[in-house]
Amino acid sequence: MLILNNTNAQPPTFFLTGIPGLSTAQVWISIPFCLLYVVALSGNSMILFVVLREQSLHEPMYYFLSMLSATDLSLSLCTLSTTLGVFWFEAREINLNGCIAQMFFLHGFTFTESGVLLAMAFDRFVAICDPLRYTTILTNARIAQIGVGMLIRNVAVMLPVVLFVKKLSFCGSMILSHSYCYHVDLIQLSCTDNSVNSILGLLALFCTTGFDCPCILLSYILIIRSVLNIASSEEQQKAFNTCISHISAVAIFYIPLISLSLVHRYGHSAPAFVHTIMANVFLLIPPVLNPVIYSVKTKQIRKAIVKILIQQQLHI
Repeated sequence: MLILNNTNAQPPTFFLTGIPGLSTAQVWISIPFCLLYVVALSGNSMILFVVLREQSLHEPMYYFLSMLSATDLSLSLCTLSTTLGVFWFEAREINLNGCIAQMFFLHGFTFTESGVLLAMAFDRFVAICDPLRYTTILTNARIAQIGVGMLIRNVAVMLPVVLFVKKLSFCGSMILSHSYCYHVDLIQLSCTDNSVNSILGLLALFCTTGFDCPCILLSYILIIRSVLNIASSEEQQKAFNTCISHISAVAIFYIPLISLSLVHRYGHSAPAFVHTIMANVFLLIPPVLNPVIYSVKTKQIRKAIVKILIQQQLHI
């Protein structure tokens, strides 16, 4: 049996997959995917542009929102070329180095999004539970430190994952289950022992989303306790309304992520198209919906977008 690894003159080549069983209709299926990418890229670019341009939005809450939009933008760009390449041009081949690079950025930006959602939960916690110290706790310098800390954490957890993937040997089937490179998917094709890789992947998940999710939950328990102590029901509703957008963002990120992880690890009997559909839902739903949610539910963002659009119309 032919065994391929990174010591060969030529790195092993893998084959990406569109939607199993629907190869003849992939060009048509690609149209809604393309539209979702357009919405994700334009929506998050608009949020970034609005926050950077409008002086009134230069506050901690909107700085974190711009981090979320930048992460969603990067996450969409990570898979854009391979996904549409598979659907439009049957460009399925990707070598090991390209696959590892895509995997590094894909998982890295996913972990970054989890970290940003935690930072946003902390922002809401301070704003509601300790409003008098809000501006002194969340200074520009501290927000920058939080951002840099998230990047360092992600690189630290992803480097061992990447390095140990390079040590694997591959033989037999080289067909991946998705239109992009996913860690669990890649290591399952190895013909050598991948238990260390599986453990490192689980540790990376535990150190990032596994840590962030309980912390977000704890912050909202404290927020709810603090809000319930407010005497006025009107003030209670106002406080809860400031959290609705963030709660929605948390839900549309963690629910698909947990579902996809469970399907990959325990759903081996599930049809192949289930894995593919869930994988694409996980990648596209948060970048598509986050700008919509924050534009609709956040009055300041909505007003800033309308203001910019009116100015553009006046200049035409």
